[in-house]
Amino acid sequence: MEKMEVKTSLLDNMIGVGDMVLLEPLSEESFLSNLQKRFDHNEIYTYIGSVVISVNPYQPLPIYSPEKVEEYRNRNFYELSPHIFALADEAYRSLRDQDKDQCILITGESGAGKTEASKLVMSYVAAVCGKGAEVNQVKEQLLQSNPVLEAFGNAKTVRNDNSSRFGKYMDIEFDFKGDPLGGVISNYLLEKSRVVKQPRGERNFHIFYQILSGGSEDMLQKLKLERDFSRYNYLSLDSAKVNGVDDAVNFRTVRNAMQIVGFMDHETQSVFEVVAAVLKLGNIEFKPESRVNGLDESKIKDKNELKEICELTGIDQSVLERAFSFRTVEAKQEKVSTTLNVAQAYYARDALAKNLYSRLFSWLVTRINESIKAQSKVRKKVMGVLDIYGFEIFEDNSFEQFIINYCNEKLQQIFIELTLKEEQEEYIREGIEWTHIEYFNNAIICDLIENNQNGILAMLDEECLRPGVVTDDTFLEKLNQVCATHQHFESRMSKCSRFLNDTSLPHSCFRIQHYAGKVMYQMEGFVDKNNDLLYRDLSQAMWKANHPLIKSLFPEGNPAKINLKRPPTAGSQFKSSVATLMRNLQTKNPNYIRCIKPNDKKAAHVFNEALVCHQVRYLGLLENVRVRRAGFAFRQPYVPCLERYKMLCKQTWPCWRGPARAGVEVLFNDLEIPEEEYSFGRSKIFIRNPRTLFKLEDLRKQRLEDLAALIQKIYRGWKCRTQFLLMKKSQVVIAAWFRRYAQQKKYQQTKSSAVVVQSYIRGWKARKLLRELKHQKRCREAVTTIAAFWHGVQARRELKRLKEEARRKHAVAVIWACWLGLKVRREYRKFFRANAGRKIYEFVLQKIMQKYFLEMKNKMPSLSPIDKNWPARPYLFLDSTHKELRRIFHLWRCKKYRDGFTNQKKAIYEEKLEASELFKDKKALYPASVGQHFQGAYLEISKNPRYKKLKDAMEEEKVIIAEIVNKINRANGKCTARIFLLTKNHVLLADQKSGHIKSELPLEDVTKVSMSSQNDGFFAVHLKEGSGAAGKGDFLLRSDHLIEMATKLYRTTLSQTNQKLNIEISDEFLVQFRQDKVCVKFVQGTQKNGNIPTCKRKNNRLLEVAVP
Repeated sequence: MEKMEVKTSLLDNMIGVGDMVLLEPLSEESFLSNLQKRFDHNEIYTYIGSVVISVNPYQPLPIYSPEKVEEYRNRNFYELSPHIFALADEAYRSLRDQDKDQCILITGESGAGKTEASKLVMSYVAAVCGKGAEVNQVKEQLLQSNPVLEAFGNAKTVRNDNSSRFGKYMDIEFDFKGDPLGGVISNYLLEKSRVVKQPRGERNFHIFYQILSGGSEDMLQKLKLERDFSRYNYLSLDSAKVNGVDDAVNFRTVRNAMQIVGFMDHETQSVFEVVAAVLKLGNIEFKPESRVNGLDESKIKDKNELKEICELTGIDQSVLERAFSFRTVEAKQEKVSTTLNVAQAYYARDALAKNLYSRLFSWLVTRINESIKAQSKVRKKVMGVLDIYGFEIFEDNSFEQFIINYCNEKLQQIFIELTLKEEQEEYIREGIEWTHIEYFNNAIICDLIENNQNGILAMLDEECLRPGVVTDDTFLEKLNQVCATHQHFESRMSKCSRFLNDTSLPHSCFRIQHYAGKVMYQMEGFVDKNNDLLYRDLSQAMWKANHPLIKSLFPEGNPAKINLKRPPTAGSQFKSSVATLMRNLQTKNPNYIRCIKPNDKKAAHVFNEALVCHQVRYLGLLENVRVRRAGFAFRQPYVPCLERYKMLCKQTWPCWRGPARAGVEVLFNDLEIPEEEYSFGRSKIFIRNPRTLFKLEDLRKQRLEDLAALIQKIYRGWKCRTQFLLMKKSQVVIAAWFRRYAQQKKYQQTKSSAVVVQSYIRGWKARKLLRELKHQKRCREAVTTIAAFWHGVQARRELKRLKEEARRKHAVAVIWACWLGLKVRREYRKFFRANAGRKIYEFVLQKIMQKYFLEMKNKMPSLSPIDKNWPARPYLFLDSTHKELRRIFHLWRCKKYRDGFTNQKKAIYEEKLEASELFKDKKALYPASVGQHFQGAYLEISKNPRYKKLKDAMEEEKVIIAEIVNKINRANGKCTARIFLLTKNHVLLADQKSGHIKSELPLEDVTKVSMSSQNDGFFAVHLKEGSGAAGKGDFLLRSDHLIEMATKLYRTTLSQTNQKLNIEISDEFLVQFRQDKVCVKFVQGTQKNGNIPTCKRKNNRLLEVAVP
């Protein structure tokens, strides 16, 4: 049997239903129940076909580790449990392998986790794409753009501590290998009204709090800011601190991210100066003042804040003060200047703050795009990531909610269209008949808002451009006239309204039936927010700033480029941006992530069913499921389908030998599944009803249990047989060992008996032999005793005879000695007086000399040649002997010391001896050189790659000395660093940096070396007149190892030319420079630069060297 390959599937170990398309029965209650069941088990991702539903867990989960990334890498979308990595991997592989541009649309309300989802997608793509220094830099810049944009575009709201208050779309560009090249970011509708006013319980944008909390004291002083939040009117105090958020740490993160993205230090400083200026604008307050003509005007209460703002921005204080007090209106060739009352002045201040911050944010996006854009011009693959605000229904909905919901209507429209299109294309590709699917088309709602003739945005622009008094009420009246009959528009005054008597709909409101539900909008502020008006005086004041960044943010303030044409409204700009975005998304393959917020408390493990139900409705998730299930609820390629269910049929189990489709057909026929419940495509099996799939899963589960029982039965039988065979084998082994033991014991007993018998026999034989040996021994002893007594008698007789003979001889000797003594005494007495003195003297002298040499042997000094110790002279008459002996001993130990020298050490001492003969008592620099080793090669020419050319040019010549010297310039006496090389045949001077040879001097052309007698390193190399090397004249050099260099040059010249090099030591000598002879004179003097000798040219004939 072939080994079965283990496969995984979305259906394995499923908690609830992993794909809502398979939910049975399908209803809103079952949908919410399935979401809650998975959420309670920390399964926060669920599929609707290829759409990912993400429920914010409000806690970190261990499902985003590098191991998880590798687990989902290059896997089929439905192969593992639902995860955002599966969608990211599917999109990336489609882009890389199939050359299809992708876009990932992330939607949901504030706090649902859209921003985190976009970060996870980008981090996954960064982890699975290529590696390399350049690629890693691009990935790091793309990832680090998020902290910058979050700091300037995110804020704390009642629903989310890090809510994105702008829409972001990023196009990430890849090359043909799938490596990132760069990206482009587009931003939509920054909520700039938050700069001047925040709802209760919410904060301004993060960057304001981060600068005040994380900026250093020096930085805050430069920005003219104080750390106290209460000092600034634009910052709400009730929620200035956020639990779990450290603004100081986040500020350091933002600064580091800006540096990684590519912001220069001066650019970062300029950005913070603009932020500080916006913050301080809120502290400007106005007071009313009446003029002579009766008109009211405003004046600034405290000009200190205005002064600091002007110092930050480089604006003339009087210009900015006038811009806050007056407004100039231009009509054709006329200019009319009017005063601003207090309310108008506050409006101008807030409008300037909002515009300044909004334009700064746009500039940041443009600057980031410049850094992260792709540098190469080759064709690129693109993956877009859209992180945009979800559908918003608040208690008070205004202009911002209106255009946000309009954007979501457009996204819902393209979502339904692309989903249906994807379904239809798959059916056609697989050869399945396409049936029309009924669904709600929200094009009528989009037309109500964006129609160019009678759409709400068009009428709002028309009302803003209309002369006369324009208010929110006049705009509402116009809506009631034009849109009264529209089935999705309602107001209290509309003619066909079903709520004419419904007092819950105020007069100053209108209601739109969106795809996600009804939303009531407050009319207050619609016209002003759409106008987004900034007085031209303020624009011109900003343009006059000396601050480069602020000046670039207000190009319309340039008087030379005054444009009387009214700028486009906020609504028309957003409509145009949405249209561009829709066209962009239409060209890409879409991937959807629907984010859901489980509760308003930002708490983990809390699932608010009513809140989730509301989001499910306005996200249209049930309708999405119905669209997916309108044809076939489930589809799967033939190979994985057969691999998963082949055990249900005997013909396909364990291995099907034919095509996969034929195997699936046999399987389904064998299971007797009705033909109307499935259909065969070209590469997939389509199952109509989820009940059919669940029936297959139940049968598979039961079959797996049966197979498990069969495996257990076979295993138990095998285990019992194995145990029986093991016991049988053990019994045989035990019996064999027992029989062996019994035989061994019997053998040991027989052997022991034989040993006892043998021992008795050997004992009897030994005792018998012992008795015989003792008898023989006694016989030999008796013979020996008799012989001994006989020999004793004979020896005593001989001894007696010898003693007698010896006495006779001794008597003769004594008589003879006495006679000789008498004879000698007679002779001695006769000559004693003549020779006694001399013999005594010689004897005494001999004894003294013997004593002297014996004492010298014990008092000898050490064998060190430099040891000057010597024993004292004991007698005056030994003085010459004592000195000669000392000289001989010194010569002998010097010879012994020299015999221990190596050839290298002999050469060193020969050089030192040569240096002593040349410079001792002649050159003041010589004593300092005695203790220094002559190294010769101070530069490692062969190991330094910079000197490769120099090494090649020497042609393997042995380098005797290599050192950096200073060559004295003939014109001004300044020094130039050169490499001095001495070989057996040449003297070389080369450039220190490049190693290029400047001069090459043969040794036979060097005639003399001149130097001073003082403590300096200057020396002159004189060349033979008329030689080729003497074209430029002699060389004046300075070296830190002059004694060593001159000694080696002298010895090398002597060995190669057999001529002694002339060493001239004089404080004045002549040097030949080209055709002129210059006198080099050495004088004593104090130096400004320490103890370094300096050389100066006094005139054309004199170079003066000052020596300290």
